[in-house]
Amino acid sequence: MKGKFITFEGSEGCGKSTQSRLLYEYLKNKGLKVIYLREPGGTAVGEKIRKILLDNGNTVISAICEMFLYMAARAQLVSAVIKPALKKGKIVICDRFLDSTLAYQGYGLGADIKVIRYIGRIATENIQPDLTIFLDLPIKDGLKHRRLKEDRIESRSLRYHRRVRQGYLLLAAKEPRRIKIVKVSQDKDKTQAKIRALVEHYVF
Repeated sequence: MKGKFITFEGSEGCGKSTQSRLLYEYLKNKGLKVIYLREPGGTAVGEKIRKILLDNGNTVISAICEMFLYMAARAQLVSAVIKPALKKGKIVICDRFLDSTLAYQGYGLGADIKVIRYIGRIATENIQPDLTIFLDLPIKDGLKHRRLKEDRIESRSLRYHRRVRQGYLLLAAKEPRRIKIVKVSQDKDKTQAKIRALVEHYVF
């Protein structure tokens, strides 16, 4: 692959969408060929799956079913968008990727980590991010901003969200060269400056 693949990860309310968008605009303004994606989503099929996954009305979805839905959306995104873009030498920025499934359905819900990794290799066609930015924020700080518009995942218990965060930290400890922890600052520009420094150092 000629392009570069940058993913953003983190618990609910950490500012992933804002920070990933800011990086996208920054790189685009530098004249680089860059595309921005989110998971689940990014394709017609993926957006439909997203609605199923986040709908509060779908109260009974097993951990394995949930994992497969995320993987299905991811497989379509990789095949239709990510792989072609990387082959063309573009920079791909994605709000969430396989690490999310490991953290949320694996460490959070208890799905087998080895199974998730195995299926993940198939869904991603063995494509891995060049750099993953994990935005770390205390769980209560992130969730307090989301209480009025919680989706199905956000509405889960505080204990669940703590397991997710701990899962991310374990993943970062296992892959320190790829996954970089960025402590979220109250000033979003300071957080973005840390991210840009990482991107400049590790990707270009």
